[in-house]
Formats: sequence, C-alpha cells, structure tokens
Amino acid sequence: LLLLLEVTLLQLIGSSHHPFYNGFYYNHIMNDMDNGEDKVDYFSGPKLVVETSKDPVYSYSGANITLPCHYHYEPDSGAKHKIRIKWSKLRDDYTKEQDVMVAIGKTTVAFGDFKGRAHLHQASQHEASLVISDVRLKDDGKYRCEVIDGLEDESDVIDLRLQGIVFPYQPPRGQYRLNFHEAEQVCQDQGAILATFHQLFQAWSEGLDWCNAGWLADGTVQYPIRLPRKPCGGLHLAPGIRSYGPRHRHLHRFDAYCFSSMLRGEVFYLDRLTGMTLEEAKQSCQEAGAEIARVGHLYSAWKFLGLDRCSAGWLADGSVRYPIVNPRPNCGPAEPGVRTFGFPSKGRFGVFCYRER
Repeated sequence: LLLLLEVTLLQLIGSSHHPFYNGFYYNHIMNDMDNGEDKVDYFSGPKLVVETSKDPVYSYSGANITLPCHYHYEPDSGAKHKIRIKWSKLRDDYTKEQDVMVAIGKTTVAFGDFKGRAHLHQASQHEASLVISDVRLKDDGKYRCEVIDGLEDESDVIDLRLQGIVFPYQPPRGQYRLNFHEAEQVCQDQGAILATFHQLFQAWSEGLDWCNAGWLADGTVQYPIRLPRKPCGGLHLAPGIRSYGPRHRHLHRFDAYCFSSMLRGEVFYLDRLTGMTLEEAKQSCQEAGAEIARVGHLYSAWKFLGLDRCSAGWLADGSVRYPIVNPRPNCGPAEPGVRTFGFPSKGRFGVFCYRER
C-alpha cells in the first residue's frame, strides 16, 4: 500500500504541467519569469473534514468496541472518491504512533496485536469507524482516525478507556524491589498491566491513597495522596499525584501500580475445616475446574462484581487477602477494600479461585 502511494506521488511530480484532478480542483499558477522554477498548485476545492467522538469511549477487557469516525466534504460535491483510511494508536504525549490498520477500498490490513481483531465498520458512505474485538488491557489509549484523499489528509483523535481498577503491588521480597521491567512482569503475572498516568489519576479521584512510589507504564514513578501527611511529601503539599519523574528503568527500584479490567469469569471462595496450604489450595481450585485467582482477579471481582468475603484466602502469588465491600466488625478497617496478610511462609487458609465463563 505504501509503495502504491509512493508511485502515485511520483506520477504527480512527473506530470506537473497537467492539473491534477481527483474530484477536487486546483488553480494552476504559471511562473511569470519562466526561469525554470517549479510551478505551484493552490488547492481551491471542497475541504475534507474528519470527525470522531469528543467524549471518551468506554469498554472493558474481552469486549467488542466501535470507535466512531466519519468524514465529509465542505461543500459536498457529491462525487465519489477512492480514499485511504488509516487508524493508529498514540502515546499520551502524541510523540509516537503504533499502526493499527489501513484500508483502501475493500482491501484492509491490520498490524501487530491488532491482526484478526481490527476491521472497518462502514454502514454509510462516509463512515470510517474502527471495530476492535476481544479488547485487551493494552488497547486503552488514544487513537487517530486519518482519511487521505489524493493530496488531502485530515484526521481526528478519539480516546478509548477501559473500565478497570488500579492497585499497588509489592512482591514477596518487600518494598522497592522492582526495576521497570520487573514491574511490568509482576503486573502481567497478576492478570494486569502497568497503569498509565490517566488510570492512576482516575483511581486517585475515586479515593486511592497510597504512600509508596511505584512504576507507571511510561517509565515514571509516582504515587497518589488523598490525605497529605509528613511521610508522604509533607503536610504543606495539597492532595494529588506525587511524581519522581522518569527513573532509570534498570537501576532504580520501586513498587508497581497495576491496572486490571472487568473479568470474563468469576472468582469464588473454597475452604476446608482445617484450612489449606498454598499447594493444597492450588489443587482444590483445579479440582473445581478453575485456577487459583491472581491479585488482579480479586481486585476486579471486588470492584465490579461486589465480591465481599470476610475470610482470608490464598492467591497465586503466595499472598493471603480478602475483599470487603461492606465494612463490619472483625473485618479490618472502616473503609471498603482488599485486605492483605502479606506472604505468610506457613499457615492454612481458604483459597480464591478464578474460572472463566
């Protein structure tokens, strides 16, 4: 497709003495001095306009979602044009793009992780909407819809946000033991990914207050504070997201902020009268046609499915936790949340299992 575009441009350059026509009109201006300098074409035809939703589109892991995009001409000439449509995913600062899909006519090519998951929805003549199936955690972000008609190239940006939850994570070794790449891995091990800044900010606005600094997906280290206090930046600072800025991804070590979305399955609790060791807990989940739940599973079930259990249970990372939606006596603090007993080296508890539907 890129080669075809390059050939078209070369043909345009090679035939500069003929006005180019693709349904638009160009005023051809001759050089009065006739000194061999290039001639200039000034565009004077209909203007191409591309529009997407100004509001974010919300989805969740495993869903199918449509990102709307339409284009039109001002004024509308009524002529049909063979246009090229390109979708790309942007970084939050717009400095880098990841190709998602390109299409010319009925020919469509998807790239990378979007192969087999991305296609166009064109219910009307001037629609260029993107359909993403089986939405994944990394799909969260900004997308550019670009429409190219001859020499005209216009685009607009739309935001896809996954409904999810951010949770801080420390490994069994303790506080501040993870470099950036290790933080990425531990989040993946818990059925999650490193959170972005806007995901952490959303979590802070919903009440997340955590004094430990952790990695985010862009390589910065930050932490959310709702109640200013001396060990967390000082009493003189207003509530907000505290930032250490970008850190060395190999040398510096912190905790991690992970992001998990809604579940495609269920989390349930199993127990025995005498409790279970970690290995016995894993076996019990397997016998129930499930797997031992990960930390991300438990947080998602707590937030989105209302899982409330005042009984501690093993998770896959060797930690023991329990989720509380309705605080009550003998179930921890007065606020809802996921309580943790850390990583006990011995002891017998119940277990939280996860089974996909």
